[in-house]
Amino acid sequence: MTETILRTRLTYEDYCLIPDDGNRYELLEGQLRVTPAPGLEHQHVSKRLFAILLRYFEDGGRGHAFYAPVDVILAEDDVVQPDLVVVLAPAQMSGRGIEGAPAILVEIISPGRAHYDRTVKAQRYAARGVPRYWIVDPEARRLECFCLREGRYALQAAGTGDEAVEVSDFPGLRIPLATLWFGTARSSPSG
Repeated sequence: MTETILRTRLTYEDYCLIPDDGNRYELLEGQLRVTPAPGLEHQHVSKRLFAILLRYFEDGGRGHAFYAPVDVILAEDDVVQPDLVVVLAPAQMSGRGIEGAPAILVEIISPGRAHYDRTVKAQRYAARGVPRYWIVDPEARRLECFCLREGRYALQAAGTGDEAVEVSDFPGLRIPLATLWFGTARSSPSG
C-alpha cells in the first residue's frame, strides 16, 4: 500500500487552476494570497510611471516594461503580480509570463497594504534574488528605489513630492515625481 501525502504548499501548476474571478492572486512561499483591485489613484500612478519606464527601457532599446496583471514566476511556489516589471533579458519572457527575477519589480502601495509590501513581499523578492525593488507610496507622494545587497534591500535613491529621482544603475532615467501624483497637473512625463 502506498502512502498518500497531502501537499501543504501550492505550486505554479495549482496557481494556473485558479478560476478567473476578477481578483489578483499571488503565491508566496506556496501560500495563496489575494489582492483587491487597485483604486484610481493607484492606477493613475501606475500608468504614469509605466509611461516613463516604457520610454526609457523599450524605446531606448534597453529592455521591456510590463504592467499588472503579469505573472512573474520567481519559483514554482513564488508567483507574483507586481504593479510594474522591467525585464532586461528577453530569455526571461515566456508563454507563462516572466521567468525568474527581473531587473526591477515595482509595487505601488494601496491603503492598508504598506506593511505587506515593505515586509512580506520585500523578504520574498530578496530571497528570490530580485536585484531592484521600488516602492511607490501615493499617499506620502514618495518613490523609494532599493537595490539588493548581501541579501537585503538598501535604499539607492528616493524622492518625495515634486522632486525628480535619478537611479545610478540606469543613466539618463529621470522620474519627475510631480507627474505621477493623482490630481496634479497633467504634464507629460519626461525621461
